[in-house]
Amino acid sequence: MSPPVPSSNRQAGRTIIAQNRKARHDYTVLDTYEAGLVLTGTEVKSLRLGRASLVDGFATIDSGEVFLRNVHIPEYEQGSWTNHEPRRVRKLLLHRGEIERLVGKTKESGLTLVPLALYFTEGKVKVELALAKGKRTYDKRQDLARRDADREVARALGRRNKGSD
Repeated sequence: MSPPVPSSNRQAGRTIIAQNRKARHDYTVLDTYEAGLVLTGTEVKSLRLGRASLVDGFATIDSGEVFLRNVHIPEYEQGSWTNHEPRRVRKLLLHRGEIERLVGKTKESGLTLVPLALYFTEGKVKVELALAKGKRTYDKRQDLARRDADREVARALGRRNKGSD
């Protein structure tokens, strides 16, 4: 029997293993896809312990197949000679039509495939893959300024509503 999962990690039947928060800061997400992963047994056991890192991860399309690269899944401590390599290339499972669409979009306009989250759905490991465009530094500054302005407006409204009670 598996250990209970904290309720804060659950979202609509998803148990989140790892998230790439920096991706939304560095890229403008245009579209998202859900893909399965081809994993070994020790990788799944390591993921069940909630250990993974998507920080430097990206996906490539080679000869009609999509591969996830640079995603770190640490070795399973109880594993023996069957243990996996932590940063090995992993195949992603997508429908043929989705792969063809991704090939067209990444070739024509210089878009990138970035993993946003790694999670369990009904016992299977899935990755949320984003079709994204890299942000320039001034875009990042504009986003931060907009977020700060929104936060200030919310604070001012909160103070105004509190004072009028």
